[in-house]
Amino acid sequence: MDTKKLIGVVVIVFLGFWMFTDPNGLAVSAKSAGSEAWSLTEQAFRGVIDFLGALG
Repeated sequence: MDTKKLIGVVVIVFLGFWMFTDPNGLAVSAKSAGSEAWSLTEQAFRGVIDFLGALG
């Protein structure tokens, strides 16, 4: 089995196990991760906008 497929299967099994054993904890973690990802995206776009603004 390919290493990428094996890692994918392990991650899916882990998330499935987590969902059945602690669904509230998984939801809180997913919400937190999504919030942090959005914050990083905003920060990246602000940096690009500032950089382009400084060029002009």
